[in-house]
Amino acid sequence: MTEGESVTHAPATPPATSPVQPAIPAMPVVSERVRALHARMTLDEKLAQLVGYWLDQGGEVVAPMQGEMAAGDEGRLEEVTRHGIGHYTRVYGTRPVDPAERAAWLWTEQQRLRRETRLGIPALVHEECLTGLSAWKAATFPTPLAWGASFDPDLVAEMGRVIGGSMRELGIHQGLAPVLDVVRDPRWGRVDECIGEDPYLVGTVGTAYVRGLQDAGVHATLKHFVGYSASRAGRNHAPVAAGPREMADVFLPPFEMAVRDGGVRSVMASYVDVDGVPMHASAEYLTGILRDRWGFDGTVVADYFGVAFLEVMHRVAADRGQAAAQALEAGLDVELPSGNAFLEPLAELVRAGTVDERYVDRAVLRALAQKEELGLLDDGAFAGEPPAVVDLDSPAHRDVARRLAEESLVLLSNDDLLPLARWTAAPARVAVVGPNAHRSDALMGCYSFANHVLAHHPEVSKGFHIPTVFESLGGAFRSAGLPQPELVHAAGCDVEGEDTSGFAEAVAAASSADVAVVVVGDHAGLFGRGTVGEGNDAESLELPGVQRGLVEAVLATGTPVVMVVLSGRPYAIDWALDGDRRPGAVLQAFFPGEEGGTALAEAIAGAVNPSGRLPVSLPRSAGAQPYSYLHPVLGGPSDVTSTDSTPLRPFGFGLSYTTFAYTDLAVDTEVAADGTFAASVRVTNTGAVAGADVVQLYGRDVLGSVTRPVAQLLAYRRVALEPGESAVVTFSVPTTRLAFADRRLVRVVEPGDVEVWVGSHVAATPDTDAEDVQHTTGGAITSARRSEKRDLPGTATPRATLVVTGDTYEVTVADPRVVTSTVV
Repeated sequence: MTEGESVTHAPATPPATSPVQPAIPAMPVVSERVRALHARMTLDEKLAQLVGYWLDQGGEVVAPMQGEMAAGDEGRLEEVTRHGIGHYTRVYGTRPVDPAERAAWLWTEQQRLRRETRLGIPALVHEECLTGLSAWKAATFPTPLAWGASFDPDLVAEMGRVIGGSMRELGIHQGLAPVLDVVRDPRWGRVDECIGEDPYLVGTVGTAYVRGLQDAGVHATLKHFVGYSASRAGRNHAPVAAGPREMADVFLPPFEMAVRDGGVRSVMASYVDVDGVPMHASAEYLTGILRDRWGFDGTVVADYFGVAFLEVMHRVAADRGQAAAQALEAGLDVELPSGNAFLEPLAELVRAGTVDERYVDRAVLRALAQKEELGLLDDGAFAGEPPAVVDLDSPAHRDVARRLAEESLVLLSNDDLLPLARWTAAPARVAVVGPNAHRSDALMGCYSFANHVLAHHPEVSKGFHIPTVFESLGGAFRSAGLPQPELVHAAGCDVEGEDTSGFAEAVAAASSADVAVVVVGDHAGLFGRGTVGEGNDAESLELPGVQRGLVEAVLATGTPVVMVVLSGRPYAIDWALDGDRRPGAVLQAFFPGEEGGTALAEAIAGAVNPSGRLPVSLPRSAGAQPYSYLHPVLGGPSDVTSTDSTPLRPFGFGLSYTTFAYTDLAVDTEVAADGTFAASVRVTNTGAVAGADVVQLYGRDVLGSVTRPVAQLLAYRRVALEPGESAVVTFSVPTTRLAFADRRLVRVVEPGDVEVWVGSHVAATPDTDAEDVQHTTGGAITSARRSEKRDLPGTATPRATLVVTGDTYEVTVADPRVVTSTVV
């Protein structure tokens, strides 16, 4: 579907309500069937297709201000849908319902809509699907931060196909995922929903999920367009002060990739305002960038209650009608989760002539075209029988969940303590302590059904198997060929709170053990329920509660300690990584899902070799935030500041039970500004066990017309190697990977020198004599409080120089964005 000719007319709302009004863009080019259907519609029937209806709200808070917004929304379904309905909101995901029974109801309801409404249009059903289908008994996969840690887009796409298959089987048409927000501040509660801090990693992994979900016939929805993760001070919904260059170079590229390369069919507007303009009312972004520049031809949906928030939170609209007009005219098509602005308030303005009905027509044509694409306008829609038996947690689901969990585990430190299979004598007694050691909820993210909905239904079982770390260790020892030890459990403390009365039991368990596994971290939840998740922002990046004290008490026993961090954000754990008394090994797991306990246990025992890499920098402190590795010279440590923002462990960091070496780096000596260059490297497993490495290609623009990052990820490739095995990885890199917004705010590739290298993480150097980035003033200023340099494990090739030749090239949307690679 493409856009046709523009229609010019006067603004539809008074300038005082919406200061900048574009002319109505082109009406969508649609099929004759959609055009004929639209021609038959009354205004009420049109508006009904632009809203959702939220079934089964039973007091569960799963969206911001849900209670306030839901007032007066109840009613008989037949009355609510008398003019038809656009979406049914979370049919399976609002309360625990048996999937097969609910499917039977949904088929009957869709048949009723076809039979009893004048136009006979079924509802589009949408659900959350960020960590799997958010429904009772459905598989729960690792959270998106774990997707990023895997650096494995192919596996993420496979997960998307499995999730999409379950959704399609249940009659669900649209999934509200993935989240393409680029992490800027780990204090923000929704970090666990994000993929990472690098736009290219976010874009490639997120686009893979889009392709997987849509391969299964379910439309993906990009969230949250755009800039949401830059909320000031990491506070949810807070204003965003990002300039247009940061928007262009950091926040927009993942969305552009998913639109242009992934063919995504829906986009959700974000709650925030950017430089004072709420995104739900931004024609600049929702129409100018998304549609006019990128050619997006799908639907734009509101985040839940986002249209009403233009009135009640942003205060740029006097009432719901003005809010609806601003959103509709900006390019938003569908109000979710219900129609408290797009129904009567908007209808009144249209009938009064204040809002041009052609804006409504534009949105309705897009909404109907989406339903046609999904098969909802076909004569046979929902004519068959619903599934009688539904397995939402099949062996295929669990296999993908296990492999992704294993690949996402990041080994942060290891003083030869792990794996336990290497011990001369296997441990006979293992203490498994900590608030997350024997708690299955600790393995799942904020948007898992268990933490999102079942927290309100403690009497209901999860409906699927999710073994804890404690429960998994026995089997893990057997998988590693070890005799099963005696396992002793003590929680020690809760995730939150100041109660230390359980320390004594944990200390006693550790004192009598050969090794102690201490599992700490987060509890995911929403709006003050939990330590991370939507509405659970943090002022401190210390481990919540008294968990640090528990670890230190166990360390004081002298028993070797493995510390496992099960969390939804990276924490400032310098004491555990670099302190004088520290655990012998630290494993980071970002909510690894239903197979996460098994994956962690097998990594500890030795049946799994950790291969995850940090998709976000491990922060030094809350005071060092916001931080990104994509900083210019003055964004890091220097002589002109006494503070140090250097992360404890850098982006891309992760250890293994084996070692890898990089040799024979070969990079083209020059490339035209609009061309593609080749870079290859040999990677060798120099250790004694099989393992997987993430080969990371970095670049640095030596001189730019605006400040440039000291390092930038250009490409990556996961490579599995047996002991002693080598492989040559060759990257074909379009120069658009070097593009940035120049002083005109035009994305360009400039001629000049670019340093290119391969490293095991962004801070890795080929030797210990690398340039000290603190020497930034040419000797003019020398700080008396120099930042401490840390020698981190990791290796890198020497840097090659690539010369970009020709004139400055202005990048177009038709240019390639994605690096291809081969492994030989």
